[in-house]
Amino acid sequence: MFLRLAQQHQEFAQDLVMNLQALTIILERRGYTASCYICGDQMQSASFMVSLGEKHLIRFLVSDYGITWMELWDDRELMKLEGAEAISQLQELANIVKHSLAIQLTN
Repeated sequence: MFLRLAQQHQEFAQDLVMNLQALTIILERRGYTASCYICGDQMQSASFMVSLGEKHLIRFLVSDYGITWMELWDDRELMKLEGAEAISQLQELANIVKHSLAIQLTN
């Protein structure tokens, strides 16, 4: 059972890292400064960052130690979420990007 759970965790982390890479590309095309650095060769850890404004930064980390969302303003931590809450916040960011793209396509 534990080996199966470990395998599922690895696959989940890889899927999350691939989605972070895709989100980075989309954000860059939309004019945001974004980056996604992969740690290691198995795509199980990554550091994703996007600047939403002059002093507004989002950092999302995926690793064997967990998943973390940090929102910073002027180098001060505004919010830090972990696990499912962090992933939900990442989904909100993706929804905002998707919504703004849909509005632009209709104009």
